[in-house]
Amino acid sequence: MIAASAERTRVEVLVCAKTYAGGVRALQPTSLVVEPGEVLALIGPSGCGKTTLLRLIAGLTDPDAGGRVRFNGEDVTARPIETRGVGMVFQHYALFPQMSVEANIGYGLRIRGVAEAERRRRVGELVDLVRLNGLEARRPAELSGGQKQRVALARAVALQPRVLLLDEPLTALDAKLKVALRGELAELLRRLHITAIHVTHDQQEAMAIADRLAVMRAGAIVQTGDAESLYRDPKHAFVAEFLGRVNRLARADTDRRDGVVRIAGEAFACPPALGAEKSLLVRPEDIVLAASPDGAARIARRVFLGERLQLQVETQDQGMLVVDAARDALWQAGDLVRVRVEPQHFLPASEN
Repeated sequence: MIAASAERTRVEVLVCAKTYAGGVRALQPTSLVVEPGEVLALIGPSGCGKTTLLRLIAGLTDPDAGGRVRFNGEDVTARPIETRGVGMVFQHYALFPQMSVEANIGYGLRIRGVAEAERRRRVGELVDLVRLNGLEARRPAELSGGQKQRVALARAVALQPRVLLLDEPLTALDAKLKVALRGELAELLRRLHITAIHVTHDQQEAMAIADRLAVMRAGAIVQTGDAESLYRDPKHAFVAEFLGRVNRLARADTDRRDGVVRIAGEAFACPPALGAEKSLLVRPEDIVLAASPDGAARIARRVFLGERLQLQVETQDQGMLVVDAARDALWQAGDLVRVRVEPQHFLPASEN
């Protein structure tokens, strides 16, 4: 099977910043390590610096003085993209419209002078890998969005790059196709055994595809980790709010003194590590409701979302809370309830 370069590549970004003309700093001094064979997602809102960081790794943009990019310990900072050994997949695929699928995939090999027999062998393997059998003679205009994405991926890895860079590769697809293809893309990247860096603003896409995420905001990496760790144990309020939905809970000075969190008249123990927090976060799925005729909370609205119920629960002390319940739960607007949250589910709301 075709693979990436025989030697898996470790990518190091060392104190790289990027300041454009006029003093606009798109990327704060940033350091990052991507381990050999790892799939890492750079994730964050538009304008957070993730594409700038990807372009620095690719060699499409130079870092400010002092920044360094290394591949397996080799300093590639001054090397242009064509000599770094990177493959790229863009948002809109950039396929040659007049060329067939087979010709698009083999284009780079032909330019590099790879012998025809070897070129056909590699292209054939890649067609099998990305499941485009029978479509080799078609042109891009005759392909679906998902098929175009596979052609672009196959073309990018045909030259056996050291590092694969993906810039919003699923953005151009409709929502249903995007969900179907993100699992397929994750499987392909694992089968290629290639170091890959994937830029996206889609949280679910990043969580489904990447081994590890680097969450970015305002030109800086806020936190890195695997999806489950970042979701369950965010160290920053922005990470908690970006990777999912949260409710913000206010705490009075007396609550902090007593080590509790009050919700709908109930007092819950606050984890000691969060004792000084003036407010905390809790996810909708971590709030449990119990029917109670003397409950201090009331269901204000019930929304059926297919896989779950989303409830808006009105409280006197914490305002309106969003709560997720099982889709077959019988809750209705107007029901009085009591609220329960296990202490381990409280998250920090600080910006530190």
